[in-house]
Amino acid sequence: MKRYFDPQYYHRELYKTTERQLAFRKGTAFLKWKYALLRKLKDLTGYEEPEKKPLKITWGEAKEFPSYTRKRLVFNSEENSDIPAYLLIPKSVKGKMPAMVCLQGHTTGFHLSAGITKYPGDAEAISGGRDFAVQAALNGFVGLAIEQRCFGERRLTLQKYMCDHPCTDAALHSFMLGKTMIAERVQDARRAIDLLETLDFVDKKRIGCVGNSGGGTISFYLGIFDKRIKLAVPSCTYCTFKESLMSIWHCVDNYIPGILKYAEMGDLAGLRAPKKLLIVAGKRDKIFPLTGVKKAYRTTEKIFSAAGAKNNLKLLIGSKGHQFYPEQAWPLIKEMINSD
Repeated sequence: MKRYFDPQYYHRELYKTTERQLAFRKGTAFLKWKYALLRKLKDLTGYEEPEKKPLKITWGEAKEFPSYTRKRLVFNSEENSDIPAYLLIPKSVKGKMPAMVCLQGHTTGFHLSAGITKYPGDAEAISGGRDFAVQAALNGFVGLAIEQRCFGERRLTLQKYMCDHPCTDAALHSFMLGKTMIAERVQDARRAIDLLETLDFVDKKRIGCVGNSGGGTISFYLGIFDKRIKLAVPSCTYCTFKESLMSIWHCVDNYIPGILKYAEMGDLAGLRAPKKLLIVAGKRDKIFPLTGVKKAYRTTEKIFSAAGAKNNLKLLIGSKGHQFYPEQAWPLIKEMINSD
């Protein structure tokens, strides 16, 4: 008799037998489905619509470059939580400009988005298309790069004994408090939008978000939770949960307890409909396999079609691995954010 000692035998069978109670199905009324799943997603992530408090902004050093000005700043998210950031403003554009909230993933920090190298390996990380705010500025966008919780300047410092991986302890603490790191980081990104809306040179109707890996995760959920985002561009994070988070080691901050009782990733992406979504994937991404990306995308396509918005969804597949593809992405970004 075969014995099953490995817990994955149990989990994989449970995945197969668990009904996704709020998965999108043929004939489903789109809006009724959307708001039911959105309520459940908010509940599972611990996301709450925050009370809008006045922004407290401290401006730091400004540095001039040939094509843009870079400003250092710090602003408040919520009580006991502040965000360092870089704002990059193009010099060549007059009048109101589109803007991008730029989100780093599991890297040394948000300075990479601004094209700054501080640590060994930073130049290599940037070469994978991770200088998002610089890309934004060079393409006529205001780029706001923020430091995500647990990374770079917002790493954990109060705890004596910690996991080597920077997000693990804080993500588990968040679970214990009925929240998720996803919800906490989305709150920070929402405050970044609040800040952009105070700038008279930013077009409030053309604000987007972009990020790779862990930054792509928050771009994905920010696009679901915040209607002000005209275009969400998650990179190398979109894939079926089955073929990514349930099959390959991933950081704890990617997980939402209980989500597979209700929906898969392709369903969640449908919550973005009818607003615009550009999904970026790598052909050779080892942790978000392309087979899972395509499977999830088939579900998301059906939902966008049901919402009458099939043209607002696009999939860009780069030829390499777990990175961003600026040369291919920015023409699409500009086309999508500038169209009705």
